[in-house]
Amino acid sequence: MRPPRSALLTVLLLATGLFAGCQAASGAPTTSAPVSVAAASTPSVATTMPDTSATPAPTPTATAPTKPLAGRTIVIDPGHNGVWTRRELRKVPSGNGRTKECNSSGTATNAGYPEHAYNWAQANALARALRARGATVRLTRPDDHGEGPCVNLRSKLANDLRADALVSIHADGNLSRGARGFHVIHSPTMTGGTKVEQKSLALAKQVRHALETETPMPRSTYVGGGTALDSRNDLGTLNLSDRPAVMIEMGNMRNATDAALFGSAAFRAKVATALADAVQTFLG
Repeated sequence: MRPPRSALLTVLLLATGLFAGCQAASGAPTTSAPVSVAAASTPSVATTMPDTSATPAPTPTATAPTKPLAGRTIVIDPGHNGVWTRRELRKVPSGNGRTKECNSSGTATNAGYPEHAYNWAQANALARALRARGATVRLTRPDDHGEGPCVNLRSKLANDLRADALVSIHADGNLSRGARGFHVIHSPTMTGGTKVEQKSLALAKQVRHALETETPMPRSTYVGGGTALDSRNDLGTLNLSDRPAVMIEMGNMRNATDAALFGSAAFRAKVATALADAVQTFLG
Protein backbone atom coordinates (compact mmCIF):
# COMPACT_ATOMS: atom_id res chain seq x y z
CA MET A 1 0.00 0.00 0.00
CA ARG A 2 1.53 3.34 -0.95
CA PRO A 3 2.10 5.61 2.06
CA PRO A 4 0.32 8.85 2.04
CA ARG A 5 2.24 11.71 0.33
CA SER A 6 2.32 13.73 3.59
CA ALA A 7 4.06 10.92 5.44
CA LEU A 8 6.80 10.68 2.82
CA LEU A 9 7.41 14.41 3.09
CA THR A 10 7.78 14.16 6.86
CA VAL A 11 10.38 11.36 6.53
CA LEU A 12 12.43 13.38 4.04
CA LEU A 13 12.44 16.45 6.27
CA LEU A 14 13.64 14.41 9.27
CA ALA A 15 16.43 12.82 7.25
CA THR A 16 17.58 16.17 5.96
CA GLY A 17 17.71 17.62 9.52
CA LEU A 18 19.76 14.71 10.80
CA PHE A 19 22.29 15.08 7.94
CA ALA A 20 22.60 18.82 8.55
CA GLY A 21 23.09 18.24 12.26
CA CYS A 22 25.97 15.84 11.67
CA GLN A 23 27.69 18.32 9.36
CA ALA A 24 27.44 21.09 11.94
CA ALA A 25 28.97 18.90 14.67
CA SER A 26 31.89 17.67 12.57
CA GLY A 27 32.68 21.12 11.07
CA ALA A 28 32.87 23.05 14.38
CA PRO A 29 36.43 23.99 15.60
CA THR A 30 37.85 21.72 18.26
CA THR A 31 39.26 23.33 21.39
CA SER A 32 42.06 21.19 22.94
CA ALA A 33 43.31 21.40 26.49
CA PRO A 34 46.54 23.49 26.94
CA VAL A 35 49.77 21.50 27.00
CA SER A 36 51.60 21.67 30.29
CA VAL A 37 55.18 23.05 30.02
CA ALA A 38 56.26 20.58 32.62
CA ALA A 39 55.12 17.75 30.40
CA ALA A 40 57.25 18.88 27.44
CA SER A 41 59.97 16.58 26.25
CA THR A 42 62.72 19.28 26.49
CA PRO A 43 65.21 18.93 29.37
CA SER A 44 64.14 20.59 32.58
CA VAL A 45 65.83 23.86 33.57
CA ALA A 46 66.66 24.73 37.19
CA THR A 47 64.28 27.32 38.43
CA THR A 48 66.93 28.98 40.72
CA MET A 49 69.15 31.18 38.53
CA PRO A 50 72.49 32.69 39.66
CA ASP A 51 72.52 36.37 40.61
CA THR A 52 74.14 38.10 37.65
CA SER A 53 74.26 41.53 39.26
CA ALA A 54 77.83 42.94 39.49
CA THR A 55 79.64 42.25 42.76
CA PRO A 56 81.25 45.44 44.08
CA ALA A 57 85.05 45.27 43.96
CA PRO A 58 86.65 45.30 47.42
CA THR A 59 87.90 48.72 48.44
CA PRO A 60 91.71 48.63 48.37
CA THR A 61 93.35 49.28 51.71
CA ALA A 62 95.19 52.59 51.58
CA THR A 63 98.86 52.17 52.54
CA ALA A 64 101.20 55.06 53.16
CA PRO A 65 104.12 55.15 50.74
CA THR A 66 107.40 54.03 52.25
CA LYS A 67 109.57 56.99 53.20
CA PRO A 68 112.99 56.99 51.52
CA LEU A 69 115.01 56.79 54.75
CA ALA A 70 112.72 54.44 56.66
CA GLY A 71 114.80 51.95 58.63
CA ARG A 72 117.93 54.11 58.49
CA THR A 73 119.73 55.53 61.52
CA ILE A 74 121.67 58.77 61.23
CA VAL A 75 123.79 60.30 63.99
CA ILE A 76 124.28 64.08 63.83
CA ASP A 77 127.09 65.67 65.79
CA PRO A 78 126.58 69.38 66.59
CA GLY A 79 130.25 70.26 67.05
CA HIS A 80 131.58 71.61 70.37
CA ASN A 81 129.45 72.29 73.46
CA GLY A 82 127.18 74.97 74.86
CA VAL A 83 129.57 75.49 77.77
CA TRP A 84 133.33 75.11 77.76
CA THR A 85 135.34 74.55 80.91
CA ARG A 86 138.98 73.74 81.61
CA ARG A 87 138.01 70.13 82.19
CA GLU A 88 137.74 69.79 78.44
CA LEU A 89 141.48 70.23 78.16
CA ARG A 90 142.03 66.68 79.37
CA LYS A 91 143.43 64.31 76.79
CA VAL A 92 141.36 61.54 75.24
CA PRO A 93 142.13 59.02 72.48
CA SER A 94 141.76 60.44 68.98
CA GLY A 95 142.86 57.42 66.92
CA ASN A 96 146.13 56.40 65.27
CA GLY A 97 147.74 56.13 68.70
CA ARG A 98 147.24 59.83 69.33
CA THR A 99 145.45 61.82 72.00
CA LYS A 100 143.67 65.15 71.81
CA GLU A 101 141.78 67.54 74.09
CA CYS A 102 138.33 66.32 75.08
CA ASN A 103 136.87 69.26 73.18
CA SER A 104 137.57 72.82 72.15
CA SER A 105 135.47 75.94 72.55
CA GLY A 106 134.92 76.54 68.84
CA THR A 107 134.92 79.91 67.12
CA ALA A 108 132.44 82.77 66.64
CA THR A 109 131.52 85.49 64.16
CA ASN A 110 132.98 88.96 64.59
CA ALA A 111 129.58 89.97 65.97
CA GLY A 112 129.77 87.28 68.65
CA TYR A 113 127.48 84.54 67.27
CA PRO A 114 129.14 81.37 68.65
CA GLU A 115 129.90 78.37 66.50
CA HIS A 116 128.34 75.96 69.00
CA ALA A 117 125.01 77.81 68.67
CA TYR A 118 125.08 77.64 64.88
CA ASN A 119 126.06 73.97 64.98
CA TRP A 120 123.15 73.24 67.31
CA ALA A 121 120.61 75.12 65.20
CA GLN A 122 121.85 73.54 61.97
CA ALA A 123 121.91 70.04 63.46
CA ASN A 124 118.31 70.31 64.60
CA ALA A 125 117.18 71.61 61.22
CA LEU A 126 118.88 68.61 59.62
CA ALA A 127 117.34 66.25 62.15
CA ARG A 128 113.85 67.47 61.22
CA ALA A 129 114.57 67.03 57.52
CA LEU A 130 115.85 63.49 58.01
CA ARG A 131 112.99 62.45 60.28
CA ALA A 132 110.50 63.74 57.71
CA ARG A 133 112.04 61.19 55.33
CA GLY A 134 111.60 58.36 57.81
CA ALA A 135 115.07 58.20 59.38
CA THR A 136 115.80 57.54 63.03
CA VAL A 137 118.02 60.40 64.18
CA ARG A 138 120.22 60.77 67.26
CA LEU A 139 122.26 63.81 68.27
CA THR A 140 125.57 63.48 70.12
CA ARG A 141 124.63 66.12 72.68
CA PRO A 142 121.22 66.79 74.24
CA ASP A 143 121.22 70.60 74.34
CA ASP A 144 123.22 73.77 73.79
CA HIS A 145 123.69 74.87 77.38
CA GLY A 146 125.85 72.17 78.91
CA GLU A 147 129.03 70.16 78.46
CA GLY A 148 128.64 67.52 75.80
CA PRO A 149 130.67 64.36 75.33
CA CYS A 150 134.34 64.33 74.39
CA VAL A 151 135.28 63.81 70.74
CA ASN A 152 136.06 60.12 71.22
CA LEU A 153 132.55 59.44 72.52
CA ARG A 154 130.80 61.14 69.59
CA SER A 155 131.87 58.48 67.15
CA LYS A 156 131.19 55.81 69.78
CA LEU A 157 127.49 56.69 69.72
CA ALA A 158 127.35 56.06 65.98
CA ASN A 159 129.32 52.83 66.39
CA ASP A 160 127.07 51.55 69.18
CA LEU A 161 123.91 52.31 67.19
CA ARG A 162 125.36 50.75 64.01
CA ALA A 163 124.34 54.01 62.34
CA ASP A 164 124.18 54.25 58.58
CA ALA A 165 126.07 57.55 58.68
CA LEU A 166 127.59 60.09 61.05
CA VAL A 167 127.44 63.76 60.07
CA SER A 168 129.43 66.21 62.20
CA ILE A 169 128.54 69.88 61.74
CA HIS A 170 131.02 72.69 62.34
CA ALA A 171 131.96 76.16 61.09
CA ASP A 172 135.50 77.42 60.62
CA GLY A 173 137.26 80.48 62.04
CA ASN A 174 139.98 81.31 59.52
CA LEU A 175 141.38 84.85 59.76
CA SER A 176 142.86 85.01 56.27
CA ARG A 177 141.56 87.82 54.13
CA GLY A 178 138.91 86.61 51.68
CA ALA A 179 138.77 83.11 53.17
CA ARG A 180 135.23 81.83 52.84
CA GLY A 181 133.15 78.85 51.79
CA PHE A 182 132.48 75.28 52.97
CA HIS A 183 134.70 72.21 52.94
CA VAL A 184 134.07 68.58 53.86
CA ILE A 185 136.55 66.56 55.92
CA HIS A 186 137.01 62.80 55.72
CA SER A 187 139.56 60.52 57.37
CA PRO A 188 141.95 58.12 55.60
CA THR A 189 142.65 56.27 58.87
CA MET A 190 139.36 55.08 60.34
CA THR A 191 138.89 52.17 62.72
CA GLY A 192 136.33 50.80 60.27
CA GLY A 193 139.11 50.21 57.73
CA THR A 194 139.40 50.78 54.02
CA LYS A 195 135.78 50.01 53.17
CA VAL A 196 134.45 52.59 55.64
CA GLU A 197 137.07 55.13 54.52
CA GLN A 198 135.94 54.74 50.91
CA LYS A 199 132.29 55.09 51.89
CA SER A 200 133.12 58.20 53.90
CA LEU A 201 134.84 59.76 50.89
CA ALA A 202 131.79 58.92 48.76
CA LEU A 203 129.54 60.58 51.35
CA ALA A 204 131.84 63.64 51.42
CA LYS A 205 131.49 64.01 47.65
CA GLN A 206 127.70 63.76 47.85
CA VAL A 207 127.67 66.43 50.57
CA ARG A 208 129.89 68.68 48.46
CA HIS A 209 127.62 68.31 45.42
CA ALA A 210 124.45 69.00 47.40
CA LEU A 211 125.84 72.07 49.18
CA GLU A 212 127.22 73.72 46.05
CA THR A 213 124.07 73.08 43.99
CA GLU A 214 121.38 73.71 46.62
CA THR A 215 122.77 76.47 48.84
CA PRO A 216 124.40 79.88 48.29
CA MET A 217 127.54 78.81 50.17
CA PRO A 218 130.43 78.29 47.70
CA ARG A 219 133.31 75.85 47.87
CA SER A 220 136.14 76.87 50.18
CA THR A 221 138.60 79.36 48.76
CA TYR A 222 141.33 78.33 51.20
CA VAL A 223 141.06 74.56 51.88
CA GLY A 224 141.19 71.69 49.42
CA GLY A 225 142.70 73.48 46.44
CA GLY A 226 139.27 74.13 44.94
CA THR A 227 137.93 70.63 45.64
CA ALA A 228 136.35 71.56 48.99
CA LEU A 229 137.54 68.15 50.26
CA ASP A 230 140.04 67.78 53.09
CA SER A 231 141.63 64.49 54.19
CA ARG A 232 142.70 64.59 57.86
CA ASN A 233 143.92 61.91 60.25
CA ASP A 234 143.92 63.94 63.49
CA LEU A 235 140.19 64.13 64.28
CA GLY A 236 138.92 61.64 66.83
CA THR A 237 135.29 62.00 65.76
CA LEU A 238 136.22 60.59 62.33
CA ASN A 239 139.23 58.37 63.12
CA LEU A 240 137.41 56.34 65.77
CA SER A 241 134.33 55.69 63.64
CA ASP A 242 133.60 52.32 62.09
CA ARG A 243 130.60 53.85 60.33
CA PRO A 244 130.69 56.18 57.29
CA ALA A 245 131.45 59.62 58.74
CA VAL A 246 132.19 63.15 57.55
CA MET A 247 132.77 66.50 59.21
CA ILE A 248 131.48 69.62 57.47
CA GLU A 249 132.93 73.08 57.99
CA MET A 250 129.88 74.92 56.70
CA GLY A 251 131.75 78.13 56.01
CA ASN A 252 134.04 80.66 57.65
CA MET A 253 132.49 82.49 60.59
CA ARG A 254 135.14 85.22 60.36
CA ASN A 255 134.02 86.13 56.85
CA ALA A 256 131.23 88.73 56.85
CA THR A 257 129.37 87.19 53.91
CA ASP A 258 129.43 83.69 55.39
CA ALA A 259 128.53 85.04 58.83
CA ALA A 260 125.39 86.68 57.44
CA LEU A 261 124.29 83.32 56.03
CA PHE A 262 124.85 81.51 59.34
CA GLY A 263 122.36 83.82 61.02
CA SER A 264 119.64 83.13 58.45
CA ALA A 265 116.97 80.53 59.18
CA ALA A 266 116.28 80.29 55.45
CA PHE A 267 119.93 79.41 54.82
CA ARG A 268 119.89 76.76 57.54
CA ALA A 269 116.75 75.25 55.99
CA LYS A 270 118.45 75.04 52.59
CA VAL A 271 121.50 73.41 54.15
CA ALA A 272 119.30 70.91 55.98
CA THR A 273 117.54 69.92 52.77
CA ALA A 274 120.84 69.68 50.90
CA LEU A 275 122.44 67.47 53.54
CA ALA A 276 119.35 65.26 53.74
CA ASP A 277 119.48 64.90 49.95
CA ALA A 278 123.16 63.96 50.17
CA VAL A 279 122.54 61.32 52.83
CA GLN A 280 119.57 59.90 50.92
CA THR A 281 121.55 59.69 47.67
CA PHE A 282 124.52 58.13 49.47
CA LEU A 283 122.38 55.44 51.08
CA GLY A 284 120.57 54.79 47.80
